[in-house]
Amino acid sequence: MELIPSIDLRQGLVVRLRRGDDGQRTTYDVDPRDVVAAYAEAGATRVHVVDLDAAFGEPPQRELVAQLVAVENTPPLQLGGGLRDREAIEWAFSVGIDRAVVTSLMVRDFSLFSELVGAYPGRIVAALDIDRDALKLSGWTEESPKPWRQFAAQLRSLPLAAVLVTDIQRDGTMQGPNAALACEVARACAADGLLSGGVQELADLERARSYPEIRGAIVGRALYDGAFSIYEALRACRAEVA
Repeated sequence: MELIPSIDLRQGLVVRLRRGDDGQRTTYDVDPRDVVAAYAEAGATRVHVVDLDAAFGEPPQRELVAQLVAVENTPPLQLGGGLRDREAIEWAFSVGIDRAVVTSLMVRDFSLFSELVGAYPGRIVAALDIDRDALKLSGWTEESPKPWRQFAAQLRSLPLAAVLVTDIQRDGTMQGPNAALACEVARACAADGLLSGGVQELADLERARSYPEIRGAIVGRALYDGAFSIYEALRACRAEVA
């Protein structure tokens, strides 16, 4: 299972939100470029970057994102937040982003979403951000008129990179992830599942690793708050637990 450390960006700073609430924001006194460099040095094979400004409908942090891509020896980056049209997704790929993480476009214009997935096979991640069975979009400020299960059958035929599954009730809480939900969504979509939200200890990663549907785990707050190190997390995901 791949460990994918997360960097959430808000107004140029590294932050973590609790359940997506900008009013419950923790800001970390670190330079995001240094964080990417540290993850690269540790051996991370991918980093998950979220532009929260863009997610909330504010001007995107494109200069900073491009700087992260340019960090020496940076691993492949997957970018989420505000990628809601063709121009934004094509811009991301043009500056070197490896994968685009998309939710709102999938809900609002599935035809265009399908077209872009076909144009960039294996490079678009469908993000299903779920709050008590409701599918959230626009930085989790809006609710899809359709439940996530109605999208699953449509996603099965697309050459997605993966489906990223976040249980919003767990996100940023360090209360443990919802692996059962991630597995259910991955099976329904017939795609590799990425688990996100709530990882608090190495045992969470070890358990997630046992599910064949879960091919990656996204971890943010637990790393920043020192619950475990990036090196310990990598070993746990690679079945190399000391």
